[in-house]
Amino acid sequence: MKLLKIAFTVIASQSAAALRRFGMPTVAVLVMVVALSRVASAGETVDQLPSGDAAAIGHDEVVTTVYEDSLYDLARKFGIGTQELIRANPGLDPWLPGAGKHVTIPGRHILPSGPREGIVVNLPEHRLYFYRRPKRGAPVEVISYPVGIGKMDWRTPLGLTHVSQKERDPVWTPPESIRKEHALAGDPLPARVPAGRDNPLGLYAMRLAVGDGTYLIHGTNNPIAVGMPVTHGCVRMYPDDVEALFQMVRVGTPVRLVNEPVKVAWVGGELLLEAHPPVDDQGQSTEPDIEQFSGLLRTAVGDNVLAVNWDYAREVLQKADGIIATVGLEATPPGPVDAGGAKFNRHP
Repeated sequence: MKLLKIAFTVIASQSAAALRRFGMPTVAVLVMVVALSRVASAGETVDQLPSGDAAAIGHDEVVTTVYEDSLYDLARKFGIGTQELIRANPGLDPWLPGAGKHVTIPGRHILPSGPREGIVVNLPEHRLYFYRRPKRGAPVEVISYPVGIGKMDWRTPLGLTHVSQKERDPVWTPPESIRKEHALAGDPLPARVPAGRDNPLGLYAMRLAVGDGTYLIHGTNNPIAVGMPVTHGCVRMYPDDVEALFQMVRVGTPVRLVNEPVKVAWVGGELLLEAHPPVDDQGQSTEPDIEQFSGLLRTAVGDNVLAVNWDYAREVLQKADGIIATVGLEATPPGPVDAGGAKFNRHP
């Protein structure tokens, strides 16, 4: 844990590149710096929203590897899920990327839809958002963490619930179904796993008021699995992250589990698109259905008058790598026309 002072900027060069992609001249870019200081864990991403309706937080960055690096190490260092980082860097070996390689850290996120309160877990992006209750007159603060979610027939439930109990040094009593599964795999489990660093629940757990209290937000003794669908329906966090969240969350805090593989936001006149591989009923990531994804995007666009590069939007939806892209710009009726006089289609 250390004191962080974070300043993030919507970088002018990124917006200029987005404008050039649409054949439009570079315009003045809003540069927004938000400074904050607080005690933070190694993995969490903290942002103070400039306004209550702000839609995107954080920033992407590129780092250069040294020989000892692996994508798994970098994922934990920068507060990213392992699969999230691997998808953003498809050409690199996750274990031995090699020295001098440029690694994209996808740290910019569009906030999930719905109320901005309590805890929100968006399953397809394997990420948890915690909205701290602001002091009077203070800006809203949102903290996000990578998480692991349920796998196979152990479905992480969707919907609204709340934290019903907090447990420090939890003891794990594996259900009979899980013990049977491990026994068949040649890895028998004891009836009771004592508290400690070897406990699969880690050192902190928050019980949810759903499924007879069998679902938890908890730590792990296997950090490399954070960001993967490898739990039995629970939400798994890095050890430092769950400790930090545990200190801030109260019993009764609302928790929403949502399934939003496609997120869209308006920022500075730009239409931003963030796509992740969808998850099925068992929590497993699947290939995106481009027509379905395109339908979600069209719904988000609605009747707004804008120029959308649908070919590029489909490319972003197909990749589903979680990196935010600018796929549209506000247009002035009756256009919309780019600098060269070519009209954009609002629909594919």
